Amino acid sequence: MDLKALQQQLQQPNLAPVEQWQPKFCGDIPLYIDADGQWFYNNSLIQRPAMVKLFASVLLYQDGEHFLQTPVEKMRIKVADAAFIITDWQWLTSNDLPVLALTSSIGDKVLVSPEHPILLALSAEQDWLPYVQMWRGLTAKLSRNVYYQLAEQVSTVYCNGQQHYQLKSAGFPYTFAIAPLN
Repeated sequence: MDLKALQQQLQQPNLAPVEQWQPKFCGDIPLYIDADGQWFYNNSLIQRPAMVKLFASVLLYQDGEHFLQTPVEKMRIKVADAAFIITDWQWLTSNDLPVLALTSSIGDKVLVSPEHPILLALSAEQDWLPYVQMWRGLTAKLSRNVYYQLAEQVSTVYCNGQQHYQLKSAGFPYTFAIAPLN
């Protein structure tokens, strides 16, 4: 089975066609996603998963900011770190190659591939951590549990005076962490 067919078998996010809409900017709303991926409205935790999934379906990242965008309005929200948290993982097979499948805190699944790569980026705490590129410019941070489970599976590669710890998915290497050589 090829990568595209495997991705189609996974639970696909129910994304609205946000890119097709050109609404006017209506300002900020008191919606906040904390560093643990929990969603708050007016400082109250949103406890209904269906409501979070609804908001997530119209969420996008543009010019360094997060927005909820509908056909008639575009509202800025605050995000502490990443919009989503990766809470589960599993290895699948595509074209006889191992492929890493990741599940977000809202149940969306992606395959680590050139379309959804693992990228190293500075976290809100200024640590270099692996994030996963999702869609519409959004990212997902690995939960601590997933991070440590995947860290046990990395291979070490030496490059430019540094140790790179890599995972390989669908035949492509992704740097998971970097350590300077002493």
